Amino acid sequence: MQNGVRDTLRAGDVVLLTTAASVQFIKPIVVRVIRELPDRHTYEGWLWLDAYQLDRKGEAVARRELYVRRAGVRAASVPLRRRAMVGVG
Repeated sequence: MQNGVRDTLRAGDVVLLTTAASVQFIKPIVVRVIRELPDRHTYEGWLWLDAYQLDRKGEAVARRELYVRRAGVRAASVPLRRRAMVGVG
């Protein structure tokens, strides 16, 4: 485990991507992993991800295929969605 992330990312993992993962993330993003894409050519220490980009509420706003440096992927937390309180009465 490194940076709070397992050696192999799994569906449902939520990670933070910053410039440590790739220069394309000048503005950091949080994504929920769908899967790693092992069939794609990569350089040592890099990987392709199929993932959903999340907004501040933790909701998916875009599906993306991302090329990232493995050592730069950080574990992230997602805010719990607030459930509507239904009043009784």
